[in-house]
Amino acid sequence: MSSHAEHSNQANGIVSNDQICRALEVIHDVRSSNLLRQKASDYLEQIKSDEEAPYHGYQLAVDKSQPAIVRHYGLSLLENAVRRRWAEYSVEQSAMVRNWELSLAQNITDQDPFYIRTKIASIWVEIAKRSWALDWMDMDERLVQLWEGPLASKELVLTILETLSEDVFGPEDITAGIRVTDLNRACVDIFTPVAVLLEHFPSRETSVNVRYGTEGWLSRLADLLEPCVTKENDNGPEKACAVKILVTLRSVINWVIPKSISNANLINRLCLCLASSHLPIQLKFEAAVDALYYLYNHARFSDEDFKEIVGPMYMHDTVDLLQRLYEWSCVDATDIDEEKYLLSKKLAEMIYHIGRLLEERPSLVPIDSSLESFLRLLIHIAKNNSLQVSITALHVWIKILSSDKLASSAPVTSLIGELLEVCSQRVIKYEALPEDSPNPSIVFLGEDIDTMPERHAFLGNYMRFCKTIVERIVQQQPTDALYHILGQAEQVLTHLYDGELAFNAQTYSKTSVPFLRLDAQCSVVEAALKGSLRWLTGHGGGAVGHEQEVVLQNLKVWCERILTLQFEDPLVKERVVQLAVGFATGPLRKDTKFASIVFEYVLNVQFRDDPSFPAYSEAVKDLQVLCIHELQRLAMKFADYLITIFDDIERRVTQVIQNAPLDDHMRSRYYSILFIITHRAVSVDPGPRQERLEMFLQPLVAQWQSDELTNSLASFHSFSDLLGCGGIQQYVSQRTLHQIPDWSTHPLDDEGKALRAHMQTAVERLPLRVTKTFLSVSVEKLDQKSTAHDLACRLWEKDIPLILPNLLRSISLAHAFHDPANWKGLPPEMSSVVRRILTDRFWQVGISTGSRDEFYARVGDTKNTMEGLASSVRATVRAVRETGYKLLCYMSLLGEHFYSYKELPGPLSQALFTDAYALSTHQMAVMVETIRPVIETCPVASRSHFLPPILAALFEQLDRKASAEWDKIEHRTRESEGRVSLDEEMRDESILRQMTYSSVMLVVGLLDPHRPNPSGPETTNSSVLNGLQHVEHGNVRSFILGTPEILKPLILFCTHAIRMRDSRSCSLITRVLGSLVPEFDSAGEIDTEVREFISTEVLKACITSLHDSYFVDLHKDLAGLIASILLHYVPKSDTPKQILLSLPSMSPEKIEQAIQQLYKAHQNIRQQRSIVLILLESLRGVSISEQGRIAKPDPKKVRSAIQESYMTVDVQADRKDKEPSPDLGGIADMFGQP
Repeated sequence: MSSHAEHSNQANGIVSNDQICRALEVIHDVRSSNLLRQKASDYLEQIKSDEEAPYHGYQLAVDKSQPAIVRHYGLSLLENAVRRRWAEYSVEQSAMVRNWELSLAQNITDQDPFYIRTKIASIWVEIAKRSWALDWMDMDERLVQLWEGPLASKELVLTILETLSEDVFGPEDITAGIRVTDLNRACVDIFTPVAVLLEHFPSRETSVNVRYGTEGWLSRLADLLEPCVTKENDNGPEKACAVKILVTLRSVINWVIPKSISNANLINRLCLCLASSHLPIQLKFEAAVDALYYLYNHARFSDEDFKEIVGPMYMHDTVDLLQRLYEWSCVDATDIDEEKYLLSKKLAEMIYHIGRLLEERPSLVPIDSSLESFLRLLIHIAKNNSLQVSITALHVWIKILSSDKLASSAPVTSLIGELLEVCSQRVIKYEALPEDSPNPSIVFLGEDIDTMPERHAFLGNYMRFCKTIVERIVQQQPTDALYHILGQAEQVLTHLYDGELAFNAQTYSKTSVPFLRLDAQCSVVEAALKGSLRWLTGHGGGAVGHEQEVVLQNLKVWCERILTLQFEDPLVKERVVQLAVGFATGPLRKDTKFASIVFEYVLNVQFRDDPSFPAYSEAVKDLQVLCIHELQRLAMKFADYLITIFDDIERRVTQVIQNAPLDDHMRSRYYSILFIITHRAVSVDPGPRQERLEMFLQPLVAQWQSDELTNSLASFHSFSDLLGCGGIQQYVSQRTLHQIPDWSTHPLDDEGKALRAHMQTAVERLPLRVTKTFLSVSVEKLDQKSTAHDLACRLWEKDIPLILPNLLRSISLAHAFHDPANWKGLPPEMSSVVRRILTDRFWQVGISTGSRDEFYARVGDTKNTMEGLASSVRATVRAVRETGYKLLCYMSLLGEHFYSYKELPGPLSQALFTDAYALSTHQMAVMVETIRPVIETCPVASRSHFLPPILAALFEQLDRKASAEWDKIEHRTRESEGRVSLDEEMRDESILRQMTYSSVMLVVGLLDPHRPNPSGPETTNSSVLNGLQHVEHGNVRSFILGTPEILKPLILFCTHAIRMRDSRSCSLITRVLGSLVPEFDSAGEIDTEVREFISTEVLKACITSLHDSYFVDLHKDLAGLIASILLHYVPKSDTPKQILLSLPSMSPEKIEQAIQQLYKAHQNIRQQRSIVLILLESLRGVSISEQGRIAKPDPKKVRSAIQESYMTVDVQADRKDKEPSPDLGGIADMFGQP
C-alpha cells in the first residue's frame, strides 16, 4: 500500500474508482445479464486483494457525491484490509489507515444512511482491537471529540462503544481474544471515573494511559441520557439517542465496576426512563428493562454496592412503577401483542433477579423499603396466564420460602394463603390437555415453546416449582396449610363426577376431566406430606409435641376416611393407593399399625378386568402392577412390624395368588413380598431366616440348571424354538413379507395368530423375570454395609455361578437374533425383513407424530396384523435381552461376590459384544445405559481382571457402530434426497445422537479425574480375592490410562467422535481429550505412541471438523484442543507442525509465530483459542446462516439463560437444599475447561 496520494489516478492500472463504480452499477442493474453480473462480481472480489484497495475504498467512502452503495463498497474494501492484512502493515501504513477512518468518522452526518454509519463504527472497532493501547493511545480522546459534536457523532460513538464492549467481553471474537487482557483493562479504564479507579485499584500500573478526562464513559452516557429522556414534545433524534444510550448501557453494565454505576446515579436515571411519558413505552421497555436485567444479573455486589444499586428497587415508588409497567405489559391469550408479550417476559425476568438478590442478602434491604408491595407484585406475576411469565415469580418464591430470614417475616406470612391458592390451582398436567384447548396457558405455551421435549421439560419444572412452594408453605405453617389442602382434596374426592358424565368403562380415558382434577389435588397433597415430614423432622424447626400430635392425628383420620371411599376408575384408585402409601411412609411412618392398615387395603384392591374395553383393561393391569410395587415398598419399610403378623400376610397373599388369574411373573412378584419381609426384618433368627429365603430361590435356580434349558440354549435354532419363534422364518417366507410395504394393513391368518399366542407364553420358560423379581428385592435400596446386604450376598453367592452360564448364553443368542445371517430359513433377498421385524417401535418426544397415548393406541390396533406378529417377535427378544442386562446390574450390586469370578470377564464380554454390531442404534444405546453401572461400580480389587476385556470390546463395538451409522446418515443426506421421509430421517438421526451421547457420557464418567472409587463393604473372605494378582488403588481414570488394552480403543472412539455430528457429544469429547493431552508428555513407550496418535489423528479430526460448517458453534472447543496439543507436544515431537504444514496456505513462519504466541498466552484459554482460530482462519467453516442458506434466528425468539434453564429437565429452583443436576457446565469444570 502506497504511503502517499500520487497513486490516486492509476489510469493504466488494474484498479480505478470509475471501474469500481461501473462494476457496482452492473451488479445492481436489473437489466444486467447473469454473465455480466458475475464478471463484475469477480472483478470486485479481485480488488480486495490489491495492495491499494484500502486507499480506493477510502476515496469512494469519503466522497459523499457517490451513491450510498458505492460508498458502502468502499468501506468494505477498507474493512477487509483491516481484517485480513493489518499484521502486514508497517507503522506508517497502519497509521494512514487509522487516519482515514478518523476522517470518515469526523465527517459523518444525519444524512448518511444507517448502514454507512454502522460500517464506519465497525471499522473503528476492528482497528481498535488490533492497535488500541498498543500504538493507538489517543482513541479515547478522539471519541470524546466526536462526543462533543452533533447527535449523529454521538450515536456513532455509542455504536463504537457498544460493539467494542460486545467483542472484548463476549466469548466469540477471536481478534479481541488475542489481546483480551489489554483490551479488558483499557475498556475498564475509559468507562470508570478516575476517583473510582483509584479507590478500587490504588496500586494500579499507570504507565500506559489510554483514557481522556476524569469522568469516564459511564458518567458521560448517564449525563446525556437524562436530558434526552426528559425533553418534551420531541420524539425525534433525542429519543432515538436515548434508546441508543440504553442499548449501549445494556452491553457494558454487567462488567463495569459497580461503584461507577452509583457514582453516575444510573439507577435513578434508568427508572426515570421507565417512568417517562415522553419515550415511546415499548422503546423504553425494551431498552431500559434490558439494561436493568443485565445489571441485576450481575454475579457479585459488595455490601455497599448492594445498598446503592439494588436497595432502591425495593422502595415504594419503584415497586409501584414496576407494578404499573407489569400491568400494562400483560396481554390476552386471544389477542397476543407480540411486542408487549416479549416485554412482559423481560420485565418478569428482571424482577426475578431483583427477588433473587433480596433472598441472597435480606439484611441489606433498606429499613424503609416496601417489601410487602414487592412480594405482592411477585404474586401478581405468578398468577399470569402465561406460564413462562409466571415461572420466574414461582422461582423467586421458592428462594424466599427457603430463606431462614425471610420465610417467617411478616411481609411473607401475610401472603402465604394467596400464594398457596395460586400454586394449588396450577398443579395441573397441562400436557394432558389438547393442543387446541382454549385454556389461556395452553395458548401461551404454543406461542412460547415449539418442540415437545422442551415443552415437557418446562411443564415438569413448572409443576415441580408449584409443588415445592406447597411443600415449603406446609413446612412453615403446617396446621393451617394442611387443613386447607386436605379440605380441598376431600371435596374433590367426594364430588368427583359432579357436573360430569358418570364413569363408563366403554368410553374410558386416561385424561378425563374428573381424573385430571383429582390427580392435581393428589399432587398437592403429596407435596404437603413432604412439607409436613420436613416440619416433623425439624427442618425449619419449632415443632412442639402437642401440635405434632394434633397434625398426625388429623392426617391419620383424613387418610382413613379416604380409604373408605369407593371408586370405579382404576386410575383414581391408583392415585388413592399412592396417597395412602405416601401417608404411611411419610409423616405417619412411625405408626406401624396404620401402615398395616394401608398394607391390607392395597393387598385387597381388586378390579374386574374387561378385555373388551382395551383402555380400561390396560388401566386395570397398570393398577395391579402399581399395587404390587407399593406392597413391596411397604414391606421394605415396615418389615420389622409385618414379620410379627407374617402368618396372616402369607395366608392373604396365598389367597390372592390362588383366586386371581395371574401368570408366573405376577405370582413371583406377590411371593417377593413375603421374601422382602423375611429378608429385611432384623428380629428373625439368622439361621431359619436364611433357610426360608433359600426356599424361595431354589425353584428358580433349578430352572436355570435344568438340562431342558441348557439344551434349548445350545444353538440358535433351539433357542428360537424355546421362545416360540421357531416357525416364524417359514411363515414369513411363505407370506413374502418383503413384498408387503405396510404390514399393519395385512391381517393375520389363524396360523399367524397361533404363532403370536405361542410366543407370548413360551418366553416364560426362561426364568428371567422371576429371577429379576427376587434379585432386585434382594439388593435394591440397601446400604452395602447393612446386615440385609450381607445376607443377600450370602444367599446369592453360591447361586450366581449356577445362573450365569445360561444367562450369558441367552443374552448372546438374543443379540444373535438381530443378525440376518442366523436366519438361515430365509432367502438372501429377505434379509431386510429381519431388520424390519426386530427394529423397535417406540414413541419419542418431539420426533414421533401424535401423543404417547395415540402411539400406544395405534400399536394396539395392529395387534392382529402382520405388524402385530412382528411386534410380538421383537418384544420377546427385547425381553430376553434387556432383562438379561438388568440381572447383570443387580448382580453387580453384590460387589466382589460377583466381580471376583476369574472366569466371568471373557464370557461376559463375548455375550454382550460379539454380535452387538447387529443391534439397532436404539438397542445399542439401551445396552450402554444399562450395562454402564456394571462397569462403573467395579471394585478396585477386581479392575485388573474384569475391566480390560469388557471395556476393550465395548469401545471397539461402539466405535464400529457409531462410525458406520454416522457414515450412513451422511451418505443418505448426499445421495438419497427426496427418497427418505423427513420424519424417518429426523427419527433415525435423533436416535443416533442419543446413542452417541450415551457412549460419550460413559467415557466422561470413566475419565473424570475427580471420580472417587466405588465404595463397598470390607471383606475378609480370602476366597473373594483369591487369584487376584494386582490391586489398583488409584481412580478408574488412572487405571485406564495405564492399561493400553483399554486406552487404545477408547482414544480411537474419541477421535472418531470428534467428527460425529452431535454438538453435545463433540463438545464433551474435545474437553475429555484436552484433559488427556498433558498425560502423555513423558518419554515412555506408551506415552510416545499415544502422543504421536494424538498429534496426527486427533489433530486431523479437529482440523476437519473445524472446516465443516456443522461444527461452527464448536470452534472454540476444537481450537482449545488444538492449542493444547501444540503447547504440550511441539516441544517433544515435530508431528503437529508437519500436520499443519500439510494444510494449504500454511508456512513454517506462520506456524512458528502462532506457537510462540501460544507460549506467551500461558493459562489464558480464550487467548489460546483465538491464536489457533486465526492461524486456521482460511480453513474454518462458515455457519449456514452466514452462507445465506437459512435466516439467522429471530432475536425475539432467542431465549435468555434463565429461560433456557427452564427447558432443562429437573432444573433445581433452590440449590441450597439440593445439589444441582449434572450439566455440561459441570462437566467442563470436571476437565478443567472454562
